[in-house]
Amino acid sequence: MKFKEEANDAFALLQQLISIPSFSKEEKAVAEFLERFIEEKGYDVTRKGNNVWMLSPGFDVSRPTLLLNSHIDTVKPVVGWTVEPFSGFVEKNKLYGLGSNDAGASIVSLLFAYFYLTQQQQTYNLIFAASAEEEISGKNGMESLLQELPEIDFAIVGEPTKMQMAVAEKGLMVLDCFVNGQAGHAARFDGENAIYKALNDIEWFRTFEFTKKSELLGAVKMTVTQINAGTQHNVIPDKCTFLVDVRSNEMYTNDEILEIINKNVSCNFNARSTRLSSTATPLHHPIVKRGSEINLQHFGSPTLSDQSVMNFPSLKMGPGDSARSHTADEYILLDEIREAIEIYVDMLDGLKF
Repeated sequence: MKFKEEANDAFALLQQLISIPSFSKEEKAVAEFLERFIEEKGYDVTRKGNNVWMLSPGFDVSRPTLLLNSHIDTVKPVVGWTVEPFSGFVEKNKLYGLGSNDAGASIVSLLFAYFYLTQQQQTYNLIFAASAEEEISGKNGMESLLQELPEIDFAIVGEPTKMQMAVAEKGLMVLDCFVNGQAGHAARFDGENAIYKALNDIEWFRTFEFTKKSELLGAVKMTVTQINAGTQHNVIPDKCTFLVDVRSNEMYTNDEILEIINKNVSCNFNARSTRLSSTATPLHHPIVKRGSEINLQHFGSPTLSDQSVMNFPSLKMGPGDSARSHTADEYILLDEIREAIEIYVDMLDGLKF
């Protein structure tokens, strides 16, 4: 069985990583542990904040550069765990623990693939990067790390995709919307109800359809997810605020979406950020084509990752199942890690791009 020893070592490493809590912005201990582990393997490693990375030996700026990336932060455990989230409990080659599936399995699989690939002669440079704050799209994670790294030509971002290729993913904007009315007594016919004024805009967000639809990602999706108004039952509310979750496809920039919204609603609104863009990589890219040659399927992902801050081609691919992420009793299988290392190596060893 190929990479059986590497998979066992990666499985053991993941068990250790799980035992170190690493919530977003609190990844220091796990970053230090991973840094020491890599140093003990004989590689030069660098840290900035809670991000850990290394360049392949003999790095040559004249060659193309491939980034292997995943994240070391986790969400906080939900109610319902039946095992200790940080115990790294193993039963029948199934490893339970917070972050085991999202995205610890990707971290260790990419790392051991990196170890193997850098021991072979390649026509490209490799960078391995374990980034922080992915779960909160924090600015001290990959966005900060990219300022330190050399120019990158392509990235594989490790997230649980059952080792299929997400060649596109939706972007994200969050809109804070504000409607002003005029207070009055609820028993009288005076005042201007801010809730009623907001209804037209809320209905527009619910029903509007963007004309450009993506083959991989479908349509832009807007969802009103929070609303707040009123102080007591007998006072007409003079303010209503609501929040809109916007998931963009690659057919529109976030700024273009904002322009369309602005032309159609009467409320005031602010976008918390426009930096988390939708991404798409052409199917004819050599790395995507190589994945297809070894029978990997491609798809568009509705979930966000560090791809959103990368301004170069990338694909999202890693062991595990997205449906397990952020759930109680999250787990990964030993065989999933072994298969991941094998597929990463089959895709990349000797590749020219």
